[in-house]
Amino acid sequence: MKNRKQMIMLMALLPWLSLPLLRKKTFIRFLPGTLFMCVYLVAEGILATRRKWWWFPFSIKPNVLAELPLILGPFFVGSFWIFKYTYGKFWIYFLVNLIVDSFFTIFMLNWFKRIGYVTLIRFTRMQLSLLFLLKSIFMYGFQYLYENVFSGTIKKEEQVES
Repeated sequence: MKNRKQMIMLMALLPWLSLPLLRKKTFIRFLPGTLFMCVYLVAEGILATRRKWWWFPFSIKPNVLAELPLILGPFFVGSFWIFKYTYGKFWIYFLVNLIVDSFFTIFMLNWFKRIGYVTLIRFTRMQLSLLFLLKSIFMYGFQYLYENVFSGTIKKEEQVES
C-alpha cells in the first residue's frame, strides 16, 4: 500500500491530540506506570524480533523498532485515558483492557496485515491477546506499587520535614 507510511505516522500522532484534554495532575500521576510499560514494550519488541514472534516488514525509519509508532502513539496515550477512568476499580480496568486488546487482535491486526505493517509468525491471536492482558495487569500492578510504596514513602518524608 503506497500511503502506508502516512497512515502509520497518523496512527502514532492522532492520539496525542487528545492529551491536552487530560488534566496535568492526571498525566503526572499515571506517567510512571505508562513510561515503565513503554520501556518494557521496547524490550519486548527487541526480543520478539529475535524470536520471530511477529514480523514488521515495514519500518518508518531504518534501525528503529518498527512497533515504536504503536508504543508511542495509541498505547502511550491510551494508557493514560484507561487509567484515568478505571484506576482504583481493577475489574473495570481489566474489562476495558480485555475489550481494547480484543479489538486490536481481531480488527486492527487484520488491517495491519492488509497494509503490510505486521504479521504474526510464532504467536496466535489468542496468545497475543493473553500477552496484552498480562501486560495490562503488570502495568496496573506497577502503578499501584508506585503510588502506595514509592509515593507513600515520599509523602511520609514530606510530613516529617514539615
